Amino acid sequence: MLVVDLDEVAIDSTVDEIAGAGGEAAGYRADVTDEAAVMAMVHQAVDRWGRLDIAHNNAGINDRSQPFHELDLADWNRMIAVNLTSVFLSMKHEIAQMLAQGGGAIVNTSSGAGLVAAPGLPHYTAAKHGVLGLTKAAAQELNGSSIRVNAVLPGMTDTPMIRQWLAENPEIAGVVQSMMPGGKLGLAEEVAEAVVWLCSDHASWVSGESMVVDGGGICR
Repeated sequence: MLVVDLDEVAIDSTVDEIAGAGGEAAGYRADVTDEAAVMAMVHQAVDRWGRLDIAHNNAGINDRSQPFHELDLADWNRMIAVNLTSVFLSMKHEIAQMLAQGGGAIVNTSSGAGLVAAPGLPHYTAAKHGVLGLTKAAAQELNGSSIRVNAVLPGMTDTPMIRQWLAENPEIAGVVQSMMPGGKLGLAEEVAEAVVWLCSDHASWVSGESMVVDGGGICR
């Protein structure tokens, strides 16, 4: 497994965790908004393991909540670059490699905001809707090619990014958390289980799926 991030400390920690569980992993620092870096990332994985069978595109950022009409263009551009353009670039080069080798599976991380607007975050909402569009477009185009493309849509999950967002938006934090099933945040491990299943042969007939993993918070 190739662990890719901008944060070298996070890379090392994840690689150590995988190795401690008996897996094989290597770290690679890359900015996935940069197409040259994304190409190099895919080549790094193929050079090491000979193939790219599975890809999980999970890079993402959040932002402070603010009124739509006060959103700065720079904030919009940064959000779209990290949360949407990076997914497009990664898929573009992952798909090229998977077509060359005869198959593979891709899972993209969207969000509950891919279905229901996140309060005060029009740019985050637009990006996460866009991830679902990219997922469906690729799945439709690649139908019959032995490449499956799916998405997971986590609800509020207990991650450092969400904890920071809740701390920065105390006026809505309590309301948001009270709306979560059981009044609690989900766990990253619960989302990861869904990703692993979608990547596995057990999901061999699943492609173009938008799988909500939120404890039933969004039922539609």
